[in-house]
Amino acid sequence: MDAFEDTVLRLREAFSSGRTQPAAFRVAQLEGLGRFLQENKQLLQDALAQDLHKSAFESEVSEIAISQGEVDLALRNLRAWMKDQKVPKNLVTQLDSAFIRKEPFGLVLIIAPWNYPLNLILVPLVGAIAAGNCVVLKPSEISKSIEKILAEVLPRYLDQSCFAVALGGPEETARLLEHRFDYIFFTGNPRVGKIVMAAAAKHLTPVTLELGGKNPCYVDDNCDPQTVANRLAWFRYFNTGQTCVAPDYVLCSSDMQERLLPALQNAITRFYGDDPQNSPNLGRIINQKHFKRLQELLSCGRVAIGGQSDESNLYIAPTVLVDVQEMDKVMQEEVFGPILPLMTVRSLDEAIDFINRREKPLALYAFSNNSQVPVEWAVTMASSPLTPSPTTEPACCAAQGWRRSTTSVTPPTHRET
Repeated sequence: MDAFEDTVLRLREAFSSGRTQPAAFRVAQLEGLGRFLQENKQLLQDALAQDLHKSAFESEVSEIAISQGEVDLALRNLRAWMKDQKVPKNLVTQLDSAFIRKEPFGLVLIIAPWNYPLNLILVPLVGAIAAGNCVVLKPSEISKSIEKILAEVLPRYLDQSCFAVALGGPEETARLLEHRFDYIFFTGNPRVGKIVMAAAAKHLTPVTLELGGKNPCYVDDNCDPQTVANRLAWFRYFNTGQTCVAPDYVLCSSDMQERLLPALQNAITRFYGDDPQNSPNLGRIINQKHFKRLQELLSCGRVAIGGQSDESNLYIAPTVLVDVQEMDKVMQEEVFGPILPLMTVRSLDEAIDFINRREKPLALYAFSNNSQVPVEWAVTMASSPLTPSPTTEPACCAAQGWRRSTTSVTPPTHRET
């Protein structure tokens, strides 16, 4: 028996009835989502602490406030977004009314990851609601506490004839993907992304795949090492390194590495104290499977900073590796944890060549006081099939970023007709 068949049918009927189309309905759902965030803030913070040991500050900054900001943005702009857009006429359309009308896709599936389990499910949901879609939400089964709240509490704030939460692990997700959706928004790793895209292709369903990758960070010799270290350490170890756009490894000269190491040690101590394991600001690895994977990476190269771990507490110290080789395991997969490998290069050109030999990253960072360095990144990467765009994260300055996605990285909203 297919547990999702009735849900999909119910939501399709609701969309076909036109229930989600009026602006008043969309506003009501967005306001309900805002109330969910406001009225359950402590509950959400407690759940994020249980799942990832996130501090109240991290939960607010990276999960709740971002989601609330998206709700507020949609409420401010909804009616303007819904208006028809007039377009110029040509010889063929001179006697016509020419305009673009934005229509909802229909039934949207949003599959969220565990590392930002609230933000990365609610932000796409805001876009889908604003555009008048019905939505099936599939939270990660790994972040169990947030999954429970999304399943039991969130539906009280939304019209349950138009929105549903699907639960389960990989097997249930595979069965869910057998159904035809009108848009799929997936955030996660490339391996699962391929499965999602293959399932979508059977129905010619458009997708947004927000995937991970090894994000390089180049540090020029003319930088102040402490400024770089502060920003690197803040972003690398935020959420215990479990952030898809965080710097994954550093490329710099041998001289800069020598200057950067004590600066990184100073930054780590400043942020997490002399005993990071007891710091309220350092999270934990999500589960034992990921802990063991990260523990293996600690054997790559040489540990210059940190390296301590405690499996019973799912704790891995903020770590810096040196003497890392290109073929080491830590350079063959996305780290997704509090481990930062440093590799030495002789020049900017060598760094660019190194990056171009590898899979395209999700984001790229360059620290330099030379204004030509970001320009050289952009020019060199211009032949990439990925579209250059400014990185949105505040942690690293003078950066150029690339989003690795099969289509647009904006939330699923509408089709233009």
